[in-house]
This record gives sequence, structure tokens and C-alpha cells, in this order.
Amino acid sequence: MSSTARIAIVGVGQVGGAVANAIILTSLANEVLLVETDFSRRASQVQDLADVAFSRKEDTAVRAASYKEAAQSDIIIITAGSKHFIGKHPVFSRVVSSDCSDVLGQPSMDYTDRNISIVRGIMKEMTPFRSDAIIIVVANPVDLLTSIVQELSGLPRHQVLGSGTFLDSIRLRGIVASELKVAASSLDIYVLGVQGESQVTAWSTARLGGSTLTKALPPHSLDFDKLTNECRERAQAIMQVKGATPYGIASVVASTCRSILLDKRNVRPLSHFQPEFGCCFSLPALIGRQGVIGTIHLALDDAEDAHIRDSAGRLKVRFESIKKSILEDN
Repeated sequence: MSSTARIAIVGVGQVGGAVANAIILTSLANEVLLVETDFSRRASQVQDLADVAFSRKEDTAVRAASYKEAAQSDIIIITAGSKHFIGKHPVFSRVVSSDCSDVLGQPSMDYTDRNISIVRGIMKEMTPFRSDAIIIVVANPVDLLTSIVQELSGLPRHQVLGSGTFLDSIRLRGIVASELKVAASSLDIYVLGVQGESQVTAWSTARLGGSTLTKALPPHSLDFDKLTNECRERAQAIMQVKGATPYGIASVVASTCRSILLDKRNVRPLSHFQPEFGCCFSLPALIGRQGVIGTIHLALDDAEDAHIRDSAGRLKVRFESIKKSILEDN
């Protein structure tokens, strides 16, 4: 049976619709609210997703909602964003997946500015939020937008998080499992830092069956650079054909919602506030009913740590450069 939770999804295009579908199929909520400025799209998604709920023979209600109503949900998932173009051709659907910068490098300034504007507008429409609401940001660039949402929401920092590098970590784990011919569940591998071109695979802490890969495997049995590139290229291949990775991102968002609503205390590589840098990016986070319960600090090697710090420093500069104007306008 469905839980008594209410989950709202802001932006119900390709990715938002997939997220709603995953939430319904996993019986995570008894009410799924869809918020969308394109009313025709919203109506169609409500009807389509209601059929999914009916097929489950459960009492999950799927309906349209206003921003203000959605703000009173247990979890609010923000997938709304603008299209990104290469030349004259749109690469993404109206809702952008968190793999944006995997395909195009760092998001272009105009694309980033459009999504900042969209998220600021959403925050203005939704505030004030329910005091114990959890916000999950999926729109891109996910770390910058999560930082902005955290600043504007008025919620405690532990209640705002982003999808971050969770999907990248899952994808890489699958690739390594295939290479080693082992079950993916026997591997622990994290992709960390600022999601996109500057994200870092924490190979030094990757584990197989409880032992680090370097101890569990013969020397040079894995080409780490090759595997990292394969992970990025797989995302690119999906994006170039489909324009998004809706099912992948939907699965990790649903998993995150499950960790929150059931207070599972799972460790997930999600974007969340880092006090040292004053902005949000992915480190392993302990996730429960209150959102981010704590950060797990891994013993990274010097190169990995330096790379994460460098990209986090650049994100901090970017965030600080827009923070003042954002607060003044809101």
C-alpha cells in the first residue's frame, strides 16, 4: 500500500514524468502533485500517470497543483529547466536531466542563466515552504541550482539536496561490474564533487566485497581512465539520441525519496551544502527523514581531494558572484 506522503514534482516533461512514474510504481506516496506551466502538458501527464496508479490497484492520487499547494508537500522535486541547444538543434526536452554537462562540457552561460531565472521564479512562487519539507533539485547545473534553492527556500540546509553524482556513480558501478563479471551490489564506487566535466571518481576508496579494488585485484587489471571515459561516453550516447536520461535519473530520485520517507539512513552521493565552501556539491551523504543527516568524509588520495577542492572553489566563486543579486531581487 502507498504511504501517506505527498510528493510534488515541479516540471513534468520527459524527466519529471519519468520521476512521477517511478514514484507511483514504488508506492512511495498516496498523493503525487504535478506542477507545470504548460497546462496542456500537465493535463496529459495527469491522465497518463493516473492510469499507472490505477493499474497498481492502490490509492495513489495523481493531480495538478499550484506552486503554493506543492510547497506544503513532504518532498518537492524540481526538474523544471530550459532547453539547451547545439547550433539550432535542441538537445534536451523541456525538463533537463542531471547529465547535461556530461554531454556538452560545462553548461553554457546563457543556458545556466535561463535555468537560474526559472528556479528563482519557482522559489518566489512557492515560498513559504512547509517547515519540514525536503527539496530535491534535479535541474541543471545541479550543484549551482541546489545552492541557489538552498539560499532562497528559507529551509534548513539539511532539507535541500540535489541529485548530484548519484546517477553517475550507479552507471560507473554497473560498468565496472560488467568488466569484472561480478554483481554490481558487491561494489562500492563513488563519483564525487561538482557534477559534470570536473566530477571525480574516488578510485582510491572503491571497494569490492569489503576490500579496496587495489587490494582485491591484481595490479593494472582495471584501466581507471578507460572506465571513467566509458561512463561519460555512455551518458553522451543516450543524451544525443534521447535528449535526456529520464529512466536513470527517475530511479535515483525515487531511491532518494524512499531513503527520506522511510528514514532508511542510506549513504548516497548527493549534492548538499558544504560549509567549507558555502555551496552545494556531491559527497557521500547519510539520508533519512530529515534530509541530510550527515556527510561521510572519505579518505581520498591527494589528487582526488585536490581535484574536488579545485572545482568546488570555482563553483563557490560562481555562486558568490550571483548570490547578492539573487537575494536582492527576492
